[in-house]
Amino acid sequence: MTALAASLLTELIVAAVVVLGAFTLPARWRSPVSGLGSVVLSAVAATTGILAMTGIGGALSVRTTLAGALTFAPDRLGGLFMVIVSLVGVLASLYAMRSARGAETSRSGWAAWVVFLASMQLVPAAADMVSFLLAWELMTLCSVLLLATGHRLRSSVASATIWYLAMSQLSFFLVAAGFAVLAGVAGSTSFAAVAAIGSGSWQVDVAFVLLLVGFAAKAELVPLHVWVPRVLPEAPAPVAAAMSGAMVKVGVYGALLVCVRLLPAGPPWWGVLIMALGGASAVYGILQASVNSGLKVLLAYSTTENMGLVFLAVGAAVLLRGLDATAAADAALMSAVLLTISHALFKTTLFLAAGAIEHATDETNLDRLGGLLRRMPWTAAAFGIAALSAAALPITSGFVAEWTLLQSLIHGSRISGTPVAVIVSVAMPLGVAVVALTAGLALLTFVKAYGIAFLARPRSAEAATAVEAPLGMRVSLVAGAVAIILLGVLPGPAAQAVASAVFTNPAEVVRSAGLAGVSFPGIGVLLDPATLALIVALLAVPVLILVSIVSRRHRSRVSELPWGGGGSRARPRMQYTATSYAEPLVRVFDDVLKPSRDVQVTHLGESRYLIERVQIEQRMTDVFETRVYRPLLNVAERFGVLARHAQNGSIHRYLAYSFVALVIVLVVVAL
Repeated sequence: MTALAASLLTELIVAAVVVLGAFTLPARWRSPVSGLGSVVLSAVAATTGILAMTGIGGALSVRTTLAGALTFAPDRLGGLFMVIVSLVGVLASLYAMRSARGAETSRSGWAAWVVFLASMQLVPAAADMVSFLLAWELMTLCSVLLLATGHRLRSSVASATIWYLAMSQLSFFLVAAGFAVLAGVAGSTSFAAVAAIGSGSWQVDVAFVLLLVGFAAKAELVPLHVWVPRVLPEAPAPVAAAMSGAMVKVGVYGALLVCVRLLPAGPPWWGVLIMALGGASAVYGILQASVNSGLKVLLAYSTTENMGLVFLAVGAAVLLRGLDATAAADAALMSAVLLTISHALFKTTLFLAAGAIEHATDETNLDRLGGLLRRMPWTAAAFGIAALSAAALPITSGFVAEWTLLQSLIHGSRISGTPVAVIVSVAMPLGVAVVALTAGLALLTFVKAYGIAFLARPRSAEAATAVEAPLGMRVSLVAGAVAIILLGVLPGPAAQAVASAVFTNPAEVVRSAGLAGVSFPGIGVLLDPATLALIVALLAVPVLILVSIVSRRHRSRVSELPWGGGGSRARPRMQYTATSYAEPLVRVFDDVLKPSRDVQVTHLGESRYLIERVQIEQRMTDVFETRVYRPLLNVAERFGVLARHAQNGSIHRYLAYSFVALVIVLVVVAL
């Protein structure tokens, strides 16, 4: 047995032991032991991923009664995603050890959590379609159980669970159908056999579309994203962090599995389709995030935006590779993986910080928060660093990833001399525009989120009495924030490790530059954030010294409370809220967002001119849900009502149904 197979077997054994402990341990020890076991499980899975990334081969075969032999043999790409999922698992498990309460500490809750982590790690390790689909479905079912833990506390959880289960099963059906078509063409369910068939036939094109839509549903892309704003706000913080930080990455892995490993020579129109899907998702997701006042809803829509950028990069790589622009295609693919890693870090940190805020205040509505900077400084620092990365600002991982994407799009637009060059000359500038627009709106969104939640004055009694999160929760927040800064300042080592897992000749794609910076020799660009940060720091020191000297000579009276709106007497009601902050943006994009407004005017007594009160209510709804899914559901409901008449309890009618069905079968067999 190779080291890789032994590590996979150890992972399964650890998962089984932790699940057994979750069912047998008393309540007092359940959370710490199960949480620590989940950390160990993620660490073992990370070891497995690292072994696969280094090229160590091996396979683990598990024989089952129904599905036959399940084979797990991660390659370099699968090992990379195992490491990503494991990092999120470590952070979320450490957090869950201290934050779990109520239904989240139940035996079934912790068992589902462990199996959820294990199944997410097994999907990238699968070597055939059957193993992939079984691990995929197990991951989905466990996430449904974790989501449903709070259904007795909030009625909205049941509705969110139904939406999520329906969209997840749609995703599973599409992925299974796509794999079935490929298996029919290849004559085998093995990924190795599928990789040998190549592309060019209509069956492969159909399979690609089915798989793309199926993986897009799991990756929260428009228009299959409607479960996201319902599910992630209702899920417990560690579960939401794992779903957004890790589970959606399994959808990204599926897309890369198809475009990089199974069908790497796809036609250019595949890339155009992926870019269109990703670009639309990125713009729509960040628009919805920028105008929503619910912190978790904002983060959920932001995930749609981030995954849209990832698929935009994947589509650019497929399109450019189809036109033999190898250097730009490699840079685009590299940016897709860097965006995936960056999103796993900062979105996990953001959801865990949102959970810490909810733990302290029982509130996630930004309009009722404020003043948390003094009361929760550790949470504020971690959230701020993650927000900087989500807005793609230096010196964070998000900046490195989006800078790489911009460079690949800019250099990819220089193709000429081919009939398809016209498509590229349109697609690449549009991609640049999408990245620029989403970056600006993301900055506005997270300025709103951080400023309204942590600065100014408390807008509710809960925010005014908030206390910092417990130590165990702060450890995860600080670890995530540190990882974001390290990847942003020193991207070279991580980029080279990623390149070795994705490309056959990584040295031709990525090289180190300066103080652990990164360069792309194929397109002739480099980035050295550490050197830039050092230069900025050296330039800033004299300025800070000068400001300190001047401020000592000219002392000014400072408000009792910083960020208090310019004076200590201003009331919290006079401050900006998240709703008012986003109102100009709502008016600009009114035709896209379609908000609903209700104005109620209460007159004073019988007067027609004197007004006692004006109440304005504005509701933000998802356009795709109201304009696409609701009409479809209404049609299905009407069909169900009509179908009820077929069951009226009459035995004569049922016998007639059986007779007609028998006649139809006989006619079909005869023909």
